[in-house]
Amino acid sequence: MATIDSTERVGPVGHQGARVDITERPALAVNGWLGVVVLAAAGYGVYLADRHDKGLLWLPLLVFVLVVTSLVIVPPGQTSVLQFFGSYVGTVRRPGFWWVLPLIRRRSVSVRVRNFETNHLKVNDADGNPVEIAAIVVWQVADTAKSTYAVDSYQDFVSVQAESALRHVATSHPYDDHTETGTSLRGSVDIVSGQLAVEVAERVVIAGVEVVEVRISHLAYAQEIAQAMLRRQQANAVVAARSRIVEGAVGMVELALNRLAENGVVELDEERKASMVSNLMVVLCGDQPPSPVVNTGSLYT
Repeated sequence: MATIDSTERVGPVGHQGARVDITERPALAVNGWLGVVVLAAAGYGVYLADRHDKGLLWLPLLVFVLVVTSLVIVPPGQTSVLQFFGSYVGTVRRPGFWWVLPLIRRRSVSVRVRNFETNHLKVNDADGNPVEIAAIVVWQVADTAKSTYAVDSYQDFVSVQAESALRHVATSHPYDDHTETGTSLRGSVDIVSGQLAVEVAERVVIAGVEVVEVRISHLAYAQEIAQAMLRRQQANAVVAARSRIVEGAVGMVELALNRLAENGVVELDEERKASMVSNLMVVLCGDQPPSPVVNTGSLYT
């Protein structure tokens, strides 16, 4: 019995096997007012044939019909993709009134800049925490031939691929980087947006679309862990604030002891220094205002 080598490729896989090999090119088009002149001539030909030889009446009528159906108006921000009996023959990009080949099938494709916001996606970040994320994608058609023939619907294609890229980028970074040494979704928005823009652009280039900008528009923990993560952020903030307070308090105590020793105000032994440090740290690091106590005895009683 014959065996199949696992390394042998059965068929094409990926973009190389799926890509439609087509590129935009300019279509043959002349000024539409020249076609209007031909229409006038064909109309005059109909008049002459009707008066002198009705057997030739079909000829100017045929010319008139062919010319009038080959006139196309291209408004600004729009293009006209031309197809002749199943073959792509070019794209009219310049706005205006044009006369193209007869028997042409035309399809209007907008090249205006567009934008849309993805759905709010629930994904797991790099730490496994569920987060909600959405992005705004700004894009436009760069190759009208690919956008028309390489994919079924380029608008749906861009929308689906943008969400797929957003999911992939969101799972590659943690929501927060507590060490502040790496990238995170919340703390490195510009970096993450840049990576997202590159990935979306790579995915939609097959459809003749270029990405202008991608920005994250919504980012939050999922509802089921939002309260727990809020308490965690509050605890981290409290720890950071306490660390800063202790650092400042130590500096103030050190400064006080050095100034007392330099100016010879009072001489303290190690036990009295420890007591003074303890009292100052309590006063400086305490949440509540200190209550003063007046010592009427000596320093050692």
